[in-house]
Amino acid sequence: MTRIAYINGRYQSIYYPAIFVEDRGYQFADAVYEVCAIEGGRLLDVKAHLDRLTYSLKAIDIRAGHGSPLKSHRAMAMVMREVVRRNRIDFGMLYIQVSRGVAVREHLPPKDIDPVLVMTCKPLDPTTRHRIHTKGIAAISVPDIRWGRCDIKSVSLLANVLAKQAANDKGAQEAWQVRDGLITEGASANAWMIKGKTLHTAPIGFPILNGTIRKQIIALAAKQGLRVQEKSFSIKAAQAGDECFSSAATNGLLPIISLDGKKIGAGKNKGKVGAHTTAFIKLLNKSL
Repeated sequence: MTRIAYINGRYQSIYYPAIFVEDRGYQFADAVYEVCAIEGGRLLDVKAHLDRLTYSLKAIDIRAGHGSPLKSHRAMAMVMREVVRRNRIDFGMLYIQVSRGVAVREHLPPKDIDPVLVMTCKPLDPTTRHRIHTKGIAAISVPDIRWGRCDIKSVSLLANVLAKQAANDKGAQEAWQVRDGLITEGASANAWMIKGKTLHTAPIGFPILNGTIRKQIIALAAKQGLRVQEKSFSIKAAQAGDECFSSAATNGLLPIISLDGKKIGAGKNKGKVGAHTTAFIKLLNKSL
């Protein structure tokens, strides 16, 4: 089946050339993006994703052009649903990218430039997520070499790509990034640790992206008798934790069963998906 993309007002095959060479997103990574999960043919957390997209656009001063769906959440949601419908996606992900626009290559962009809005989507295998939820994944630690505004969902993801490559080279599936001795977040997800009756995660700020399901996890913690401490923690602390997991829109919770080769947990639960993590997964699924 031909995959259909939305490109500045037009629905067309993704294989039809439509992006200009001098698009600033292509040449400068002067663009932001969002990724929204699709389940049962339905987009999840649309408002949260569009709110964050608006935040990112405002942070780098990209303004919607005349007649652009970017001018309203309602218009954006309509286009998002149409892209999903045209691609007949039941379980998968929708990708949204907004670049500053097309102009002759100069670091300083012209003032009269219009942004380029692109949406694509693709199917995912639900059995992969189920396997991750039940078996868990391995993670490694890497130095956090990203820029200073990780709260902006920028397409400049080379550091994240290198982190993922490093993890893959070591037979792991995730990389937790470390800055000044403390974990900021994963290469594509927020980082969490449970120790005793406390759920730990880094505070909101420039070093991390405010994940769309982060608020849900914090709200659900009380149902498990956990208090939440929004304070960064070290690799050593995580390795000594009872449970660790990452969280992202497309996969929900990703149980971390080992970190830098050291199994997480204690006793019979060592190196296995923990009870609290499993409960979080079930609670999040119920809230969909």
